[in-house]
Amino acid sequence: MAGRGGRATLIAVAVVLAWLVIGGVAGPYSGRLSEVATNDNAAFLPTDAEATRAQDLAGGFVDRETVPALVVYERTSGITDADKQRVSADLARFAQVPGVVNPLPPPIPSADGQALQVVVPVDDAEGEEIGAVVEQLRDITGGDRDGLTVDVAGPAGLLADLIEVFSAIDGPLLLVTLVVVLIILLIVYRSPVLWIFPLLAAGMSYALASVFVYLLADADVLKLNGQAQGILTVLVFGAGTDYALLLIARYREELHRHDRPWDAMRTAWKGAAPAIIASGGTVIVSLLCLLLSSLNSNRALGPVAAIGIAATLLVMLTFLPALLVLGGRWAFWPRRPREDQADPRAEHGIWSRIAGFVARHSRPIWLSTAVVLALLTLGLTQLGSTTLGQSDLFTQRTDSVDGQQVIARHYPAGTGSPATIFTTEQTARQVAQVAQGVPGVADVRPLTAGPQTGPPDPNAAPKVVDGRVQLEATLADPPDSDGAERTIRELRVAVHRVPDADAVVGGFTAINVDTSDAATRDQNVIIPIVLVVIAVILALLLRALLAPLLLIGTVLLSFAATLGLCALLFRHVFDFPGVDSSFPLFAFVFLVALGIDYNIFLMSRVREESVKRGTRAGVLAGLAVTGGVITSAGIVLAATFSALAVLPLVVLVELGTAVAIGVLIDTIIVRSLLVPALAYDIGPKIWWPGRLSRANGEREARDAG
Repeated sequence: MAGRGGRATLIAVAVVLAWLVIGGVAGPYSGRLSEVATNDNAAFLPTDAEATRAQDLAGGFVDRETVPALVVYERTSGITDADKQRVSADLARFAQVPGVVNPLPPPIPSADGQALQVVVPVDDAEGEEIGAVVEQLRDITGGDRDGLTVDVAGPAGLLADLIEVFSAIDGPLLLVTLVVVLIILLIVYRSPVLWIFPLLAAGMSYALASVFVYLLADADVLKLNGQAQGILTVLVFGAGTDYALLLIARYREELHRHDRPWDAMRTAWKGAAPAIIASGGTVIVSLLCLLLSSLNSNRALGPVAAIGIAATLLVMLTFLPALLVLGGRWAFWPRRPREDQADPRAEHGIWSRIAGFVARHSRPIWLSTAVVLALLTLGLTQLGSTTLGQSDLFTQRTDSVDGQQVIARHYPAGTGSPATIFTTEQTARQVAQVAQGVPGVADVRPLTAGPQTGPPDPNAAPKVVDGRVQLEATLADPPDSDGAERTIRELRVAVHRVPDADAVVGGFTAINVDTSDAATRDQNVIIPIVLVVIAVILALLLRALLAPLLLIGTVLLSFAATLGLCALLFRHVFDFPGVDSSFPLFAFVFLVALGIDYNIFLMSRVREESVKRGTRAGVLAGLAVTGGVITSAGIVLAATFSALAVLPLVVLVELGTAVAIGVLIDTIIVRSLLVPALAYDIGPKIWWPGRLSRANGEREARDAG
């Protein structure tokens, strides 16, 4: 026996040392993900989108593709001669900035004489360095002075502000996530030692996931953006801590039954690993369904997050058990479990009482909780899906937002970011006339052959490339507004009707339109597939059909209730203008996949106990022994996703809030009350058509007789 214990210790030591070596190699990559991230919306569009085709055509009309930065100067009392001299001096310095494409067009005065606007084309090849170019432009302007306000806006200004936001992922977001997990683990375990093991394992999971994501993104196998990077951070730490809580809770139970930690861990691993693997596998498969998305950004998020969960599963089922075996009973100090053969339910007094309450009032409980959740779904009428405008994108003021608002006050709001129309040379004049007649289009001009160094020449010949002409349509509304998107849709309908024009409409607003349309298509395709996949996994795990259908029904009800409650909060508490078009799909994938996690944790244990005790007794025993750990896991996951609020982006705050609220609803209401009460009320038939439904039915009939 001593020899077996010694071999077990050596194995645990070898596993820990091997993982520490892996962590030493992989660790540095967790801080380098921003190096391979890209945040250009156009790069994530479907290849067959009209805006993508327009972008490809635009490449032929310029020597270098550019992203415009719009530098806008405003003096409400009227631009002075001194202001004009300052703008001219700034313009000369802008031309010297590396990455700026020359020659620069002259400043554009507003009709009311209160503003000047300079369009500064930035080389698109700069990539993430566009942010650095914009920062140099902002340094040159020097900000507001003597009543003259200066802002750098436009697509380049927006991208620079986004890059600055996402730069917080490698530092503040990771730090906040670690602190949140640490505090909750200290509260849950009330041990100065035990928290180290799950936190160390979660950190190892993040390092392992980071190295794979970095290498794949660097090789251009997948695209990584700041949003996916932020979600990866909170998902790995949240889900990893969940899996750790489940394994540690089962290990603690087995330490009451076994003398040696190795024997206790072996039994605990056999009991907990199937549920953890099924849970992680469900999340991975659900995330990989995002590969069916027509948006490259969604297709990137799927494998990035799936890699994070896969790495977490591997670490939590190898590295963490080895750490716990080496820690032994002292890891639980000062509440060290003794080998006393105690009933696991004895340590869960409050949950045993909740289980008794469920047994006495099962039908009223599941009926009342279902009604409450159904009432919350009424808030869905307030949700409203839209593409968030630039001024609505951030939770705090930014230079690009301020600048866009100045532009909207003094110019046709689409100035500097026009819609582009590509058509044949023969139909260019007709297409321009049709486009000019579309409501919301302020002006239509062809792109001319020579560089623009003075005021536009209406008689200049248009530039012709491969028989095509590029028209630039200035929109009356801001390019990221709902009004501009409606104009683009109407513009496309109008120009597509021109015979033999083969017109293609692109530009910044068109990218938003195509992104929104693709997001709607993705929801209609991916959501049903995810539900079918989850149903199959649950059926295989529980060896039943009725139970999986009921569980999916409770998760869908919880999801709808969460979105209803969030809609009310977003509109009436946070004062957000709406939700981004990608929000419903992301919320569904994370809430349903993670919500099923807790179903799996609970019902796999209920099934295990039902085999020994009968279904109704198994439901109560499963609830009593898993209630505490599932609640703790839910709180951890909710808290980690809440950390997304560190990033001042509305879409991430909305997603973090939705996942946090949804997980808490799942944990406190659905998994603690609705599912156990429903399963208890149905009884053995819950396992239909499996053998357990018949065997338990006969047993409970005999007990009742």
